[in-house]
Amino acid sequence: MIVFRDLADIPGDFGPSAVAIGKFDGVHAGHRAVIERLEERAAEGGLRTVAVTFDRNPLAVIRPDRCPENVVTVDRKIALLGELGLDATLLLTFDEKLAAESAEDFVSQILVGALKVATVLVGADFRFGHRGAGTPDLLRELGPRYGFTVEVIDDVYLPGSERRVSSTWIRELLLEGDVAAAARVLGRAPDVRGEVVHGLKRGRELGFPTANLSAVVDAFVPADGVYAGWLVDHDTGIRHPAAISVGTNPTFDDVLERQVEAHVLGETGLDLYGHDVTVEFTERLRGMVAFEGMEKLARQIAADVADAERVLGLSRD
Repeated sequence: MIVFRDLADIPGDFGPSAVAIGKFDGVHAGHRAVIERLEERAAEGGLRTVAVTFDRNPLAVIRPDRCPENVVTVDRKIALLGELGLDATLLLTFDEKLAAESAEDFVSQILVGALKVATVLVGADFRFGHRGAGTPDLLRELGPRYGFTVEVIDDVYLPGSERRVSSTWIRELLLEGDVAAAARVLGRAPDVRGEVVHGLKRGRELGFPTANLSAVVDAFVPADGVYAGWLVDHDTGIRHPAAISVGTNPTFDDVLERQVEAHVLGETGLDLYGHDVTVEFTERLRGMVAFEGMEKLARQIAADVADAERVLGLSRD
């Protein structure tokens, strides 16, 4: 997938294209349905498939007091879009200049002038241009003038659910630690990626060494607690089953920042320091609590490991 970070990066002969526009935060099941439809429309017309998105949530500029935390970082969003088979993504810098651009200028300069758009796909609640004046109805009005068609994609609902799939819902589920439900809304397991760094080595002292992720990760970290999941080592390509801890370890008072650490099940001698890894969350086992001493903590970790093995289908029982 080609990534255009400026209109000047787009070749003059690029297109014609089928374009989907949105924040695409999390690239969740609803976004994937839009991209699937985009690919169908592109195949029918022999068009290039393009996602148009932004380098930040527009609310970060327009209403920073109301801007939520992103489900994924911009780089992760681009990577996830790239996995969907798109020809290109246009990543627009959402600053005060773009926020002030009129809706028609957005259409004429970006969609028509740069991308040679032939069809546009948006959600029913999509807004663009100065003060959100651009709507699906305005796109339909401008389409005949500029030579493109418009398709408004219906909200996506999970089977048996009356709530539409959204990034807001995903954040709520992750804040509750309900990673299993978040996986259904995302269409993939929630995960975080980062570098393994040195920690306090308490897990090793207790007989359960852990891989501690750096504080800088690429996605929204679920609620404090203990989880069953997987550690994917990108340096070796190996996917390891794991028991995962998120939090500040309240048994002690010397951990100031929330940490994600994973104990690889069935392995004690792995050296993962400096490795680029992804930690995938499958199911929450319990919340984070303080224990009276190392012995009680060690017994609980042993029970957590057994629960994780059961959840991941590794238990011998």
